[in-house]
Amino acid sequence: MGRVVFYETYLDVKHLNNKMKQGVHIWLLMWKATRALEAHAHASLQGLEMCPSDFAVLEALLHKGPLAVNALGKKVLLTSGSMTAAVDRLERRGLVERRDDPGDRRSWIVHLTAEGERLIQKLFTQHAEDMEKPVSALTKNELQTLTGLLRKLGRAAEEK
Repeated sequence: MGRVVFYETYLDVKHLNNKMKQGVHIWLLMWKATRALEAHAHASLQGLEMCPSDFAVLEALLHKGPLAVNALGKKVLLTSGSMTAAVDRLERRGLVERRDDPGDRRSWIVHLTAEGERLIQKLFTQHAEDMEKPVSALTKNELQTLTGLLRKLGRAAEEK
């Protein structure tokens, strides 16, 4: 995996820190950390030879079970058109199948096939291992604190 340089962006947080309010400072730090983690995740997925959206669909089905196409799209943050394209690709590869929704004839439920389940279990195991590398810089207590604070911050941002 390629190394992502966390501090290289067009904004120098150290320079701006003295002149800005905390909200902007926190947003910049989180934005930079997110970009670095995202680049790390994409590098991991490149090694797995699967695009991020297809991986996300398979991972959601692995951990959430069969889902309606629209619910699946919301879980993996894909638009309706992108969701259809992803399911089409995965269906052609024999990794998922669409089944009628017994509660709504207009809707489809997406299921992993046996082959899809085997593949995503293998790929997710590798990806999860790759994603442990950056968070290993934090202690268990730091991870618990960070998790709680991010949830609290996210809820507060959603209220505004």
